Amino acid sequence: MRKTQLSCAIIAALASTSLAAQESDAPAKLETIEVTATKRSESIQDVPVAVTALNGKALENLGIDNFQDYVEFLPNVVFQGTGPGQNEIYIRGAATTQSNIMLSSVQALQPSVAFYLDEMPVSMAGRNLDVYATDVQRVEVLPGPQGTLFGASSQAGTIRLITNKPEHTSFAAGFDTNIGFTKDGEMSNSVQAYFNMPLTDDLAVRVAAYNDKQGGWIDNVMNVPGEGGYIGSAVVIDRISGGPLADPVGMDANRITNPNINSNTEAAVVSPQNDALVEEDFNDAMYTGARFGLSYHFNDDWDLLVQHTQQTLDTEGVFAYDPTLDGESSALRFQQEENKDEFGLTTWTLEGRLEKLNVVYTGGYLDREIDTLADYTGYTNGGLFSAYYVCNHYDTPDNTADERCLDPTKYYKEDTSSTRTTHEIRFNTTMDTPWRVTAGLFYDEQEVSTVGQFKIANTEMTTFGFDNLQRTLVGNEGINSDGGPFPSEVSFINDITHTIEQIAVFGQLEYDITDTVTASIGARWYEIDDIYVGSTSTVDVTRRIRAFGTLDPDELAAVGLDPDAVATAIDSGQLEVDLLDDNGVLTVDDTIFKFSLDWKVNEDVLLFANYSEGFRPPVTNRVGGGLATNQSGKFENFRIPVYSTTDTLDNYELGLKGDFFDGQFRVNATAYYSEIEELQTSRFDPTNISFLVFTDNVGDAEIKGIDADMTWLATDDLIINAAFSVLDTELTRVNSELEGIAAGVGSELPYSAKFSGNINARYFFELEGDKRGYVNGSVSYTGDRLAGMVMDAYVMEDATSLIYGTGSGLKIEQEADVYEGVTYADSNGETFRGGRYVQESYVLANLAVGVTNDVWKAELYIDNVFDERAILNIDTQQFTPKVVTNRPRTIGLRFSYDYY
Repeated sequence: MRKTQLSCAIIAALASTSLAAQESDAPAKLETIEVTATKRSESIQDVPVAVTALNGKALENLGIDNFQDYVEFLPNVVFQGTGPGQNEIYIRGAATTQSNIMLSSVQALQPSVAFYLDEMPVSMAGRNLDVYATDVQRVEVLPGPQGTLFGASSQAGTIRLITNKPEHTSFAAGFDTNIGFTKDGEMSNSVQAYFNMPLTDDLAVRVAAYNDKQGGWIDNVMNVPGEGGYIGSAVVIDRISGGPLADPVGMDANRITNPNINSNTEAAVVSPQNDALVEEDFNDAMYTGARFGLSYHFNDDWDLLVQHTQQTLDTEGVFAYDPTLDGESSALRFQQEENKDEFGLTTWTLEGRLEKLNVVYTGGYLDREIDTLADYTGYTNGGLFSAYYVCNHYDTPDNTADERCLDPTKYYKEDTSSTRTTHEIRFNTTMDTPWRVTAGLFYDEQEVSTVGQFKIANTEMTTFGFDNLQRTLVGNEGINSDGGPFPSEVSFINDITHTIEQIAVFGQLEYDITDTVTASIGARWYEIDDIYVGSTSTVDVTRRIRAFGTLDPDELAAVGLDPDAVATAIDSGQLEVDLLDDNGVLTVDDTIFKFSLDWKVNEDVLLFANYSEGFRPPVTNRVGGGLATNQSGKFENFRIPVYSTTDTLDNYELGLKGDFFDGQFRVNATAYYSEIEELQTSRFDPTNISFLVFTDNVGDAEIKGIDADMTWLATDDLIINAAFSVLDTELTRVNSELEGIAAGVGSELPYSAKFSGNINARYFFELEGDKRGYVNGSVSYTGDRLAGMVMDAYVMEDATSLIYGTGSGLKIEQEADVYEGVTYADSNGETFRGGRYVQESYVLANLAVGVTNDVWKAELYIDNVFDERAILNIDTQQFTPKVVTNRPRTIGLRFSYDYY
């Protein structure tokens, strides 16, 4: 039976491809997507690098609107974080710990995967731009280092979201609506629309707009101590604060607690109340935005494209449940929580031809504002000064002493403004020669300005009042805050501006050795300036970093550092400062390379071999050079690095791309081996080192793996697609100061499963009236993954039991008998086993049935058919575990209409 062009395209869209329209007596074949993975437009099957792509029709058929949904169909990609707008992307197991997503803009650890919207890099540490996938042409995922063409954050891979551009040939318009009902949750609904209009023969405009309300399913329940609720524990407070409650007389001198308290168990902790915040389904998310595009043809050789995207993402509540409570949809929060993430992105591309060269100049300007209010009560469970923040004695109205630690409720409020400007000009040769060249210049300037306000101490404690805070700010004014005023209950401030300037020269030469064998070499020289200025309530960051740049003894002494001790640490190699100039600017430059060889066995089969390099630049620390608070055991003489050093990734891979059985079956597979040196990680250990997050280098690692995806056109009406990833990750060296703290040599890297995979199928059947029905089903599997880099799960379990009266019940993989030294010891000297939480394996299944013709489609779908509550992330930011999970079973209807 003859099929329409539309039905053929829909069949193959699921498999990252489309079907060519065939003659009525010719069998359908898989056709390929054109991608720009090498900054040239080429068939995905002819590009000698691993690349996965889904076109816009595939995204529509799979019901994908955001990248978190897309990752479900990419086994080698991990989306790790705490909810919409607060996620980090990892590829091929090259993962590390991002200690605190909320503080990612301050700690400045750069992402290992670059995220592009069209030609513009929009990556940001911990908070990758969460772009809603409307009116999208395709998504490209390039695993492995792509640094020679795509720059610093392409250490482990690059992801590109390519939008539809204005078309000059005809008018088109359409819309898509969706309504969904989540089990034990709120209703969700969305509407998307676009139109494309040629205004003249040379001028065309395209507009897309969307509004998506995603209803919540997690409940903020009332705190009931003894039933998994927050009891509070003076034992925990005393332990992490170094035992101050064991010396009540000494503490009383600092007006902290009542001298009649004789032990830490008698200092009863007030259980926080959240009655006014109890709410069902409180984790809502709302995406609202629009994109405008204008295309102008100057002549046959030159075109200009200008686009602007404006988006607002509003979320409330949290997307994690508390495992101490019954069920998998209950949380305990003691502050109103909300996050507003708004960005405007303007990009431009001028493309043309000069004799034998194609010329592309592209640039963009990103302006992003993030306003966050988050519950920070959990800091009481891990903060070094918790006893001083929450324990006090004061007179009650009847003039009797109240022998308690006070309400531990805390919050964190952040206002972050970030801008990014990029310019790139590149040239592609078009001559009919056996060699081809791509070469270009790149400039990038990023600035992230953050004011973070913390309510840490109880407001009844005048020790941490407003006047004291203001005295600690340098000159009584901050960098970004214009001097305040800050709320009187705020007890700590971050006021930081981080600027990164980068210039690079890149190029790639391809040479056809024979008609079927091609060799290529690519290189990128870069220079990056990292400028980190500002202050906290206790540290003049600007002056401190400059002091390390000059090593002036008076300046070092002025910021509270012993010049002789610093000199000794530098001489011994414990501290590195060579990359800093006298102004405190950190500068690094280097050249990275890529080599490849590919063999076109025949018109259907390609074999290739690649070597490539990737990197992340150094990161400056706010409290660099400071001694650890705990100077015993492993932390004796430990100093916080002034900056983490560059981590590099060297990658070797062999690949196959092939169509078999007369174009009915496709296999793309890659085997790879990667070496990482000086892997960067975030560290947040307020009990032992510092109450400020900093970055460090954990050591070296190796990664071995295989990625593969397969597409089978089983019949004219049935297409099946499968993909899998096999990973073997291993730490091969751990820096000495992290031995017994981080996972040891031979341990797995976090967040990536040894095996993950998916399979999906789409079957079509004829209906009356030129309509076709279809059934689509998919199943994805993700194996066990380890959470984080630090072996602190047993410590957190002990604290969880004391604070909530019960353990979390989460699985732990024991990796050491006890910590070395006294890394985590209570007042009795007790040490703990070393282990990490396990994010256990899960299976997700989706099902859809629909009807379509040339212009409209109606679909009934069930996402998460078996109502699996997957463990997507175990969040330990507040020192007791919380589980980030997926949306429960959702049943809904979609309807779309396109006019051509």
